Amino acid sequence: MKQHVNPIKALYLHLEALFNVAFGDKWNPFYHLGSLAFFFFWIVLISGIYLLIFFDTTLSGAYSSLEYLTHDQWYLGGIMRSFHRYASDAAVLTIMLHVFREFSLDRYRGIRWYSWFTGVPTLWMVVLVGITGYWMVWDQLAQYVAVESSKMLGALPFFNDAMSRNFLEGNISERFFTLMGFLHLLGQPMFLIFMIWFHVRRLAHVEITVPRGLAVGVMISLITLSILKPAVSHAPADLSIVPSELHLDWFYLNAFPLLDNWGGMGVWYLAWGVTILLMLMPWLPPKKVGDVAVVELEHCNGCGQCATDCPFDAISMQARTDDRKYALEPVVLDHLCAACGICVGSCVSSNPFRRSDKELITGIDMPQYSIDEIRNTTKDILAGIQGEHKILVFNCKNAFNLEELAAPDVGIVKMFCIGHLPAAMVDFALKNGAAGVLIIGCRPGDCYYRLGNIWLDERFEGKRKPLLRSGVDRGKMLFDGASETDGKKVRARLEEMRQIVVRSASEEAQPSSAKGGEVQS
Repeated sequence: MKQHVNPIKALYLHLEALFNVAFGDKWNPFYHLGSLAFFFFWIVLISGIYLLIFFDTTLSGAYSSLEYLTHDQWYLGGIMRSFHRYASDAAVLTIMLHVFREFSLDRYRGIRWYSWFTGVPTLWMVVLVGITGYWMVWDQLAQYVAVESSKMLGALPFFNDAMSRNFLEGNISERFFTLMGFLHLLGQPMFLIFMIWFHVRRLAHVEITVPRGLAVGVMISLITLSILKPAVSHAPADLSIVPSELHLDWFYLNAFPLLDNWGGMGVWYLAWGVTILLMLMPWLPPKKVGDVAVVELEHCNGCGQCATDCPFDAISMQARTDDRKYALEPVVLDHLCAACGICVGSCVSSNPFRRSDKELITGIDMPQYSIDEIRNTTKDILAGIQGEHKILVFNCKNAFNLEELAAPDVGIVKMFCIGHLPAAMVDFALKNGAAGVLIIGCRPGDCYYRLGNIWLDERFEGKRKPLLRSGVDRGKMLFDGASETDGKKVRARLEEMRQIVVRSASEEAQPSSAKGGEVQS
């Protein structure tokens, strides 16, 4: 049965696939939108510090000091100013794409509500920092922004219109301008840093660095743009006139043109309405999360690997409460658990070769789909596969659904996440009749639960416990990722697996043939 994909999600996945072709999955910017935003913030910070060295924070000297940087020191100061401007725009763009991505892939509900909910005010703070930045130039655009901003504030019932009158009457003071400089250069950025920390505090292993190749490409693009189209000022501010021609930055100033027709309160109603809608979206409708992980202390040695691997920081290690010799035990925080099962794949007790004649109980397990059930399902499916060359597929439920490609020689075992799969289960499948094992998770670098692909890959490579036994024939394994729209890719991988098992069977019939190999991906 062909799986149905939400049209918005399908559109995004096809766009992401195009970028995979252009950049590869390691450098695809869509997989690094959060870290790219951090990267642009660093560029804004460093370029801003340089500009501050030469910037005159007084009302009378601000414009001329920036003109000096832009034209007299164009080779460095001018580029730094352009860097500052374009990196600021890029930060907003990446954040907006990040919001669209999380919405398209349904990664904003359930336990992820917190990151979405705290991300909305963080976005507005970024915009506010940018708006006050335009004040600092004190050209005619800055004048327009200042006057219109004061009108918006004056429309609120708890503000009076004194600020607006100061601009209209040309009475802005040096002290007020210095205050705006303090807000833009220190006050708002410090508050923004706190809000970003608040936004990611429920996530573990947060990626804040951009892959080197992608970072180099971004820097080259920014330098090229800064040279070809340098950021320049409008004419100097003059409160005695109304600016007639302005070039707006639509990333930060998109609401200002509405003021002429809607008025200050109209724009406030729009901003509040959009904000409230965005913040309520995780519950429109709410997303049900499965039963949380359960700890079985009798089978837990307190190693802490489950807590280390949990993508959502839902497991903490605390002092042991039983009388066993181990010092620590894992404790699951129910309100943070995503029910992804990654902790099960991380547990050394999840080895399917344990207790082959009894129920397999591991140190931490998913009650609705236990490791014992996975092991028994694997054995039953292998027994039911027809043909000489049996292929077993471990398939992430959030990836391409291989049931669409059902065939007599293929058996499919579903997993909550591909990181839910203990590495030893592959060895178990091969020893129980599988001629080859195909593992299909989410797209590389884009696990629905953030880290499942990465952790399983490291278990196979011997970089993360519990490891795949070194004696396993890795030549009979294929590990790849695919989204719901990657049917062509999965069909090719399945056909490749068929060729591998046929070739492997032929080689095994010839004692002199070389066996083994590395995991293919």
